[in-house]
Amino acid sequence: MSPESPRVAGVLLAGGRSRRMGGGDKALLTLHGETLLARVIARVKPQVQSLVLNANGDPARFAAFKLPVVPDSVPGFPGPLAGVLTGLEWALANAKDISWVASFPSDAPFLPRDLVARLAEAAQGADMACAASGGRRHPVAGLWPVALARGLRRAVVNEGLRKVEDWTGRFNVAVVDYPLAPFDPFFNANTPEDLAEAERILGFEEAKA
Repeated sequence: MSPESPRVAGVLLAGGRSRRMGGGDKALLTLHGETLLARVIARVKPQVQSLVLNANGDPARFAAFKLPVVPDSVPGFPGPLAGVLTGLEWALANAKDISWVASFPSDAPFLPRDLVARLAEAAQGADMACAASGGRRHPVAGLWPVALARGLRRAVVNEGLRKVEDWTGRFNVAVVDYPLAPFDPFFNANTPEDLAEAERILGFEEAKA
């Protein structure tokens, strides 16, 4: 990010139960010997000033990544919107100079390396920004103002809001659209079949490099 860019913290969303993958931590599954999480970190860490991992359960299993690990600040596995809230509240408590938080899915190993810069540019004049590919939005790959943390907590706790789109629908959201070719940069591994497809995409990307 350039010196003129806003200061952004990042939150890696890994708080789900990975049911379609058979349970466990799908972010710790491997592609060509490297975990999904490690691949995501390599792509997004240079884009932010600080990075935190949102994950529930024993944080020791993520010790090798040397990142702060914070569980959902709302109990009961309420979904990715609670992960966004957790990131905003972590930034409020631990990164006073941060005004924006970027959220990243931890099972998407091909995230764009210019994602935060493009989201930050698009968010000028908007309330927040999210990514898309081929016209399809990916609301969990987004840029959120820390100032909205209190309102988001009310929505999650008092209103029982769970879907990211239900919350973002209340705001002016800028959308950054990426092409689908040669592959979808927001491809995420939800099932064993998806993981096999990610292996194929990775082989294509490495051959191209």
